Amino acid sequence: MTGEESAAAAAGTSGPVTVEDPGDPRLADYTDLTDVQLRRRREPAEGLFIAEGEKVIRRALAAGYRMRSMLLTPRWAEAMRDVTERVPAPVYTVSPELAEEVTGYHVHRGALASMHRRPLPSPAGLLTEERGTVAVLEGLVDHTNVGAVYRSAAALGVGAVLLSPDCADPLYRRSVKVSMGAVFSVPHARVEDWPGGLRTVREAGYPLLALTPDPGAVPLGEVPRETLRRCAVMLGSEGQGLSAGALRAADLRVRIPMAHGIDSLNIAAAAAVGFYALAEARKDTAC
Repeated sequence: MTGEESAAAAAGTSGPVTVEDPGDPRLADYTDLTDVQLRRRREPAEGLFIAEGEKVIRRALAAGYRMRSMLLTPRWAEAMRDVTERVPAPVYTVSPELAEEVTGYHVHRGALASMHRRPLPSPAGLLTEERGTVAVLEGLVDHTNVGAVYRSAAALGVGAVLLSPDCADPLYRRSVKVSMGAVFSVPHARVEDWPGGLRTVREAGYPLLALTPDPGAVPLGEVPRETLRRCAVMLGSEGQGLSAGALRAADLRVRIPMAHGIDSLNIAAAAAVGFYALAEARKDTAC
């Protein structure tokens, strides 16, 4: 056990500690949680992320993430007792008012945990296993959208997610919260060389399908089932969609057929429909 882990274990076995000073350095992980720009820089640099709410905290632990500390309001101390008694990390109890002063918002779920990040695999390393469908996200800068896409990905059997360099952080608090912890279920990696690095996906045996509203694209239902059995589906941002570079890198452009003159769905809905179609195609080819 490292010195850090020994200290955490000692703190965890001593029981929750009540903190009354918002400037207490022990609460540093939880400061300014509403400052998106600050937290986007700080959390990856310090190797942490914030899990909010009982279910999300438990899912992070179940997925193997190590806890740095936990912040609880008194009414949540009993609900989280089994966690605080078994996890070797310090637990701080604060009043709801102090929690709001520290974090910058009303923590109505009453439970926050600072968790250790894990090193990200390379795209090539992530694709060494059979993943079935892989989602490739380009330019999704909205954390809510990223969380929603992850929730659908986890529910519909997507094996991995690859992110362009400018995509929002899946482990940012808002993404984690919207996904209800689904971000912990699906491994991800960043493709730093964009879009050139997409060739790694193809070399790993995953044809690249660009999901686009382009009426000239092939409807998902008409794509050969064998192609859909194992593939990477690329999704772009709400406004711009996939970039020209990403579209050029694709092996095939595919679309979701629309009715009533609707030309597109929002990214969360499009992802869910696309992932479901791919899941059904895998069932067909398995028969």
